[in-house]
Amino acid sequence: MNRKKISNLKIVIILCLIFIFVELIVILFHYFGNREQSIYFESINAIIHDNKTYISVGSNNDNVNHYEKAKISKYNAKKEKVFEKLYNIGYNSVFFGAVMDSDNIVAVGSYEKNLDEHNSSIRRALIVKYDKDGNEVFSKDFQMLDNSKFTSIVKLGDDYLVTGNSIYRNTKVGNKVGGAVLAKYNKDGLLEWKTTYGSNKSAIFNDLIVIDNYIYVVGTDENYLGIIVKYDLDGNLITYNDYNTTDSLGFSGIASIDDNIYISGALRRENDNTDAMIVKYDLDCNYIDQVVYAEEGLERFNKIIIDEDSIIAIGIMAIAKKETGISEFNYDGLVAKYDLDLKYIDSVKYGDDRDDFFTDIIIDKDQYIVSGYSSYEDYSYMSKFIRYSKALKVLGVD
Repeated sequence: MNRKKISNLKIVIILCLIFIFVELIVILFHYFGNREQSIYFESINAIIHDNKTYISVGSNNDNVNHYEKAKISKYNAKKEKVFEKLYNIGYNSVFFGAVMDSDNIVAVGSYEKNLDEHNSSIRRALIVKYDKDGNEVFSKDFQMLDNSKFTSIVKLGDDYLVTGNSIYRNTKVGNKVGGAVLAKYNKDGLLEWKTTYGSNKSAIFNDLIVIDNYIYVVGTDENYLGIIVKYDLDGNLITYNDYNTTDSLGFSGIASIDDNIYISGALRRENDNTDAMIVKYDLDCNYIDQVVYAEEGLERFNKIIIDEDSIIAIGIMAIAKKETGISEFNYDGLVAKYDLDLKYIDSVKYGDDRDDFFTDIIIDKDQYIVSGYSSYEDYSYMSKFIRYSKALKVLGVD
């Protein structure tokens, strides 16, 4: 090979190396640039309190890899933050519910335990107990089928009752037992029993309540029918009832007074829009009555509480279609009040051009505290607490 050919070959090799180097720089720029531009979010999914402590649980992605991380925060009586803890095991994670147990806090949710689960977007149900200072006492996961999560928790004596589901991933078919899940853990995090209901592809329990030594759970089955199911304290099914077609979440909140049960959710209309609703049952799961809150778009009630002789429901509504932005609708928070016969008393909307979502509500002396999160101009989402008077007037936003 003559010198000219060797020289030309060197030039070609150098040009190829330069091209590869430039391509690598571009790839790295886009990779790290996209990471920097990831949308920040922080959500609160549930709040609980006693006379001296407030607890919120949810998630945020405020980390280098922008993973969703389950978060628990504790506040004192003055609503000053005492601690905030992230669940840093595995990859993405979130807390949906919590309960106080003396000075301890027990939170439930889901997480991706390993890289395979992260790459496949598969999560395990999760229950974590913290002491009063936020130190982890135990962490247990639960997985019958591919995707699992715990959605709510109540304390029963020294034990914990949790709801959720464990289902196959969308592309997988099988005949193993799964679906909506009700389970009982002891104070040390050992699973005492579990029971399932409905399809292993879509059923879920979202909330529960214990009344007169019976457990009542609500959610949706494989046909997107709202369901209420009654169990004894050992997890044996007593009776159940299903409702009309709901949205994919189904019945999502439950409260009780005077031998009546009130359930929140959404009723699906023929055009696939939904109306917020409250359905009333007796203690044998027999339907009594219902009320619907309907406007032109999408509405649902996420949670309800009983305040003396009134029902307070919180949720979301889509009041208008956006011309620009990341959402098809402009979502507003919604608070509504009804009497125990489901007669309408009052309602208020919360929001402006940004999206506002309400997730939970508690009674705090002479006011209501509503948790939620809102979008901002940079498309980030930030959590907040809105304080309402009993007349549904906004007292402040924290």
